[in-house]
Amino acid sequence: MADTGAGAPAPGAASDGQAAVGVRNDISGTVYGSAVQAQTIGTLTIQEAVPAIVPGAPVPRTLPPGTRHFVDRDAVLAEVAGLLDEALPDGGAEGTGGGGAPLVVVLCGPGGVGKTATALRLAAALESRFEEGQLYAHLRGASAATATGPSEVLLRFLRDLGVHRDFVPAEPDAQESAFRSVTAGRRILTVLDDAHSAAQVRPLLAASPASLTIVTSRADLRRLVIEYGAHVIRLGPLPTRDAVGLLARLGGAGPGAEAVARRCGGMPLALCAIGARAAGAEQPDWELLEREMAVSDASRGNGPGDDEVSAGSGRPMQGAMDTAYGNLPEAAARLFRLVSLRPWTHVIPGAAAAAAGVTEDEARSLLAELAEAHLLERVAEPEAEPEPEAGTGAGAHAADQERYRFHDLWRQYAERRAAAQDGIAGAAAAVRRTLLWYVRAAVAADVCVLPGRWHLGPAYTKQAGRPAAYENGRTALTWLRAERENLAEAVRAAVDHGHDDLAWQLCEAMWGLHLRLGFHEQWVRTHLLGVEAAVRCAEECPEAEGRMRAQLGFAYLGLAEYAQAQTQFEGAAAADRRAGHIRGEATAVESLGLLHLKQERWADAAERFRSARTLARQVGDPRALALLEHHLGRSLQGMGRHEEAVEQLRHALESVRALPDPYNEGRVLMSLGRTLIDAGRVREADEPLGRAEALMAAESSVVQQADLAELRADQARQAGDLAGEIRCLRVALDFHERTGAPRTGAVRARLDRLRAAQAEAGPDGGVTGEEGPGGLTEEA
Repeated sequence: MADTGAGAPAPGAASDGQAAVGVRNDISGTVYGSAVQAQTIGTLTIQEAVPAIVPGAPVPRTLPPGTRHFVDRDAVLAEVAGLLDEALPDGGAEGTGGGGAPLVVVLCGPGGVGKTATALRLAAALESRFEEGQLYAHLRGASAATATGPSEVLLRFLRDLGVHRDFVPAEPDAQESAFRSVTAGRRILTVLDDAHSAAQVRPLLAASPASLTIVTSRADLRRLVIEYGAHVIRLGPLPTRDAVGLLARLGGAGPGAEAVARRCGGMPLALCAIGARAAGAEQPDWELLEREMAVSDASRGNGPGDDEVSAGSGRPMQGAMDTAYGNLPEAAARLFRLVSLRPWTHVIPGAAAAAAGVTEDEARSLLAELAEAHLLERVAEPEAEPEPEAGTGAGAHAADQERYRFHDLWRQYAERRAAAQDGIAGAAAAVRRTLLWYVRAAVAADVCVLPGRWHLGPAYTKQAGRPAAYENGRTALTWLRAERENLAEAVRAAVDHGHDDLAWQLCEAMWGLHLRLGFHEQWVRTHLLGVEAAVRCAEECPEAEGRMRAQLGFAYLGLAEYAQAQTQFEGAAAADRRAGHIRGEATAVESLGLLHLKQERWADAAERFRSARTLARQVGDPRALALLEHHLGRSLQGMGRHEEAVEQLRHALESVRALPDPYNEGRVLMSLGRTLIDAGRVREADEPLGRAEALMAAESSVVQQADLAELRADQARQAGDLAGEIRCLRVALDFHERTGAPRTGAVRARLDRLRAAQAEAGPDGGVTGEEGPGGLTEEA
């Protein structure tokens, strides 16, 4: 009922079956200070649960390509190279230079001055010195409202660095710690583009003293200078000679080019737009362009000497922007205006077509035309597939379609043009069309990600019976992941424009995305808005509030904010009870039970699951009932009521098989095997664990296979089979190392202790004469 899909833990959460059988370590009470004195401690091993990099993961090289049209800034390149030589005189060996501190360079200057192009040129020139990784993030720092949160970037960086997605922490502090751990001692080059503040940058600094971080910002970020000794380089407009050189590269030389360069104020953003305009002619008429710009400047009250105005005011670029925009065909100009009305992270053809009311093919052609005119920028492909074996499907909304991005100055310009030319009503209509498109697209993807779950909202009713938009759930999840920030912006836009029905339906459509991939901070932000929108829609859809609160509760659960999760789950149950929505109430009560399982409040969890089961029987949802039977068995297992738990889990097994649901069948079999081992019925655990191994192998679930191998090791220990325990732990370690699981260190330490004990016992030590549990081999 809680729609937890495969029943897997939330990203960053530990999976079942990892505690050692017969051993329980509890610390209760209040601890003050950094040391605790204990009366007696037998054997204590503390392993830091830090995710490791998956063996064979490619070295991240995520820097976008730089522009071919680049002039000047040679002095900046030389300055940074000199700083790097001084900080890392031996080429980057760990612990050299700078007192062991990483090198941070801040390129600051006004918008449009070419900070990004300079940073990427720097990175390209220096990348051979950072063979262990190059990372890039666009921080969208034009304003606090659009700035990307550090957690969002850390999630991507950790995956880029090779941390398996199942072991990327959900909590921001843990993400920062993990990032510092996996970058320690590595020569990493990071470009943090368009930063808003030092607080945004601070968690994203690699730990290694052999690393270099290049930050671009409109502010000088003095806190980074104070705290990290950052070196600030201020970029100004290009000198006239270099500005003319850039125009010549773009559109060819000619009389009047110098006057055009002056009109552009030496700002590369304006120069590129004007250069692209000139490049479209057989022979550029720079004098004509300069006259057009002069007319524009005059209409704004700028005199001929205003090319000397500080570039920070943006005034020298206005004539260039007017001239570049004025050359657009009406269809391109209209699309340019209508896709600018929200700060989307990028623009894709489908959404652009909806905004402008044209076909997707027309939108694709117009976007390419705007990029050719340097009014939009083509951006790199979206993040990698969330699953290693993904990428075979295409689908109606394939994740590899072209994506474009505004420079924020161009977006602001286009937005002003929309207000003037399309009016409030025209702009609002374009936003609504875009939101409706995103609702439909997200729903089409979500039904493929979790096809067995129940849905709420008219968008899902309309989707019912339509052909699947994707070949499989993985390709659908890829699209949702690539568009997740735009979907979050769509929620905000829906609330801002009073479309509350669309706001909560967008949240509903992101359930599969968040459940499978996390992004908990974004999840909380969108669903707080979703709850408010649902409350305002109570008359039209009274069930929506409970749905939103239940999903928000899961976001807090993933962040281990248990009090907040409980508040939302209880609020969801109450809202659904008022609405007479039995299915929703059952989901909320079940969710409270899952929370209590996390808290090891076994009896409370069992009570909640029984209550949810009573409600679910009224609905008659076989899948929900099957999952509840499993949850109840886990509760009984936690209470130590092993015989009852075994009976309950066998009943759950029958229910899951009837669905069918191979993955959840394997999960139930694992719980059953664990319970039998805990009950001392070691040999009886062979049959369910063996079937679970076959199912999880067929599902390619390496994480669950690792847990199974540890269960087998516990089984061998209970049987007194030291050799079998070692053999199974070696299998578990192999699986853990494949994914870089945080438990890798603990399993390795346990294995080392057992090998030492076996060596002390002699050549035949620990051998029982039996094959060992399940016949596991190291090749399993």
